[in-house]
Amino acid sequence: MAEIIKDCGYTVVLADTEINLAIENLSSKKNLSVFLRWLKNNRITDIGFSYRLDPNDGFRLFSNMMFFLIKNRMLRTNTKSIQNIYYAGLAEGCRRVEQEFGKYVKVFIGGESISDTLNILSIDSSSIPSQMRESCRYDSFLFDFSRDIIKKAEYTSFKPVERNGWGGYDGYGTKKDTLLKRLEHSQKNNLPPIIRAHAGPYLHEREKAVKLFYEWCEELGKAGMLDILSIGSSQLTQSHFGQDWHDLPNGGGVPVNSSQEYSKIWESSRPMLVRTYAGTKDLLKLAMMYEDTINIAWHALSLWWFSRIDGRGENGVYENLKEHIQTIQYAALTNKPFEPNVPHHFAFRGADDVTYIVSAYLAVMTAKKNGIKHLILQNMLNTPKYTWNIADLAKSRAMLELVSTLEDNDFKVTLQTRAGLDYFSPDPEKAKIQLGAVTALMDDIRPQDPHSPGIIHVVSYSEGYGLADPKVINESIKITLHTLEEYRRLKKNVSVMKEFGLSEIDKRKDSLLHSAKKIISVMQEKIPDLYSAGGLYTAFASGFLPVPYLYLQKEEFEYARAVKTKIINGSVVKTDEYGNTMTDEQFLDYAKSNISKIQIQSLMRWGDNF
Repeated sequence: MAEIIKDCGYTVVLADTEINLAIENLSSKKNLSVFLRWLKNNRITDIGFSYRLDPNDGFRLFSNMMFFLIKNRMLRTNTKSIQNIYYAGLAEGCRRVEQEFGKYVKVFIGGESISDTLNILSIDSSSIPSQMRESCRYDSFLFDFSRDIIKKAEYTSFKPVERNGWGGYDGYGTKKDTLLKRLEHSQKNNLPPIIRAHAGPYLHEREKAVKLFYEWCEELGKAGMLDILSIGSSQLTQSHFGQDWHDLPNGGGVPVNSSQEYSKIWESSRPMLVRTYAGTKDLLKLAMMYEDTINIAWHALSLWWFSRIDGRGENGVYENLKEHIQTIQYAALTNKPFEPNVPHHFAFRGADDVTYIVSAYLAVMTAKKNGIKHLILQNMLNTPKYTWNIADLAKSRAMLELVSTLEDNDFKVTLQTRAGLDYFSPDPEKAKIQLGAVTALMDDIRPQDPHSPGIIHVVSYSEGYGLADPKVINESIKITLHTLEEYRRLKKNVSVMKEFGLSEIDKRKDSLLHSAKKIISVMQEKIPDLYSAGGLYTAFASGFLPVPYLYLQKEEFEYARAVKTKIINGSVVKTDEYGNTMTDEQFLDYAKSNISKIQIQSLMRWGDNF
């Protein structure tokens, strides 16, 4: 939000730790003095207060500040006072703030678009840069289009796609069924994209949760809306499968803990294809078990991630890469597709758009070199959520164009699109509109290809406020497929891309491609055996894949954390220590200078095994 406001010509001051600590207790004269001095020295006219944890704590802290400002007549009393105040928090906190201070405060509940943000902030339209205005026009067009669809509610009567129609294909819904058969049949008969969705109830009692999941599987299978059931397994399923969990803390998700339970899930989910998360250890053993029990639709691994650097597993990054590559080699023997669960994990940790593309290319090339014949390329849109839609299209097209250069007679890529994890509003009706809007955005990635995207990973509209059960999942799929059908019908008569800045998207795409190719070329030249565990580790640890928001293993990956990023004109870019955009040359000089240091450290740590 700070970058959006700055782009409109306003000065923005982000409160540092001292100010945030002072706000926690304004009854202290010292803290009060610190706060007042900050307001005065920076000539603050508008205050934005964010609190994304417990809504009661957020309301209490915000109230203390508000009572102080009101008591001392600092709100809207003259031109030097505080003119506007904004609160961003969880839905309950926002409700209480509006109830108590609605006269003075506007709230951000989550899921606001750039247009929403500009309106809430009352930014003068003449201050908005032309590129931002153009982006907002396209964003608003998609939102308004989807809003009309949700308002009409015709999607509620959308019928399941008959995947086994037109003569069907051998093995549909059986252990002989495969993703490739289903994709081929759907494209041959011009059917809508294959639909995948996560599902997994969480209850404190493990056995009850698993039993409920069997029921969900049956319900989803009978409804016929979902093609690929993606098991939303719990953290303990991933990290301690088959062990006695005792009182170990568990994350959300269904707590599957035996091969028999996986087999029962497959039986309950007919005729859907089934896939699940990889584990965080014993990956090869688990991959074999997934083949035997659920005939896994495709294998997915994250290479650097789901390890100690994100707190998901016990492996160090180098050990993780070795184990993942070994498992990729097994997946290749099964002739199943492989999904590198990679680029969005870099984006979660602040990576810029070029790094998103580069990380995808490294993962895809690694898969190809290890025998994979068919790759599922997952592309998470709206990450971060203030990314402009035209920037998302440019990034998506650049990644696809680069990865597609690796295709040949023995290697194919299928695009799988999805919405971002923190994209959806906690308001159900707005979230439904957002789901329709992002579906239309997916169709504009390759607007000339009627078979793209091949797979849509439907993130249910309840993502912003609660767990998706079968009813919500099926409704979300209906919204997705109906919106896609209506948007494609609209585009037969309206040239959406020409209307909303095709040249701007192409210019951005070409710039991203140029930078990504340059960085990959340098890595291939400077890092021996780049597509091995050692090479991929060296690339990451040397800083070629910057992740400024990496908060674990800071010492080992200090070079990866050193390069900063920020959003400029809707894209995430690398910046120097002064906040200026970093050139490719500056970045490459930095990363290259670290290679020899990382290689020496690695040899000292792992010896000849590196």
